[in-house]
Amino acid sequence: MFKITHPQEQTVKLEIMYVIVEIAGQQFKVEKDQKIFVHRLSAEEGGQVEFPKVLLVDNDGEIVVGAPTVEGAKVTAKVLSHMRGDKVKVFKKKRRKGYRKLNGHRQDLSQIQIEEIVA
Repeated sequence: MFKITHPQEQTVKLEIMYVIVEIAGQQFKVEKDQKIFVHRLSAEEGGQVEFPKVLLVDNDGEIVVGAPTVEGAKVTAKVLSHMRGDKVKVFKKKRRKGYRKLNGHRQDLSQIQIEEIVA
């Protein structure tokens, strides 16, 4: 909750609606117009995607928890781009045994922007 004071000494409260949604097997806390990175989605760049698995909705302090999901709630997002994450190196070694193993991994990611939250 944010409080904004105007020059006329009026205080306005701004409540931000957020939801917890499951996207590609992971749970994210999202708000409208937020940009996030998720595991690679099969949608085209610039396309719309819909996520119906909304687990929790907070609307102006009213919290609705789903069992397991909230009925009728969904999140719509736009796919901005597809990319690959930073390289992660995994190095294994056992001392005095001559055993060394080096592995690398780069995760495929999609950047999405949350456009609409229906709750």
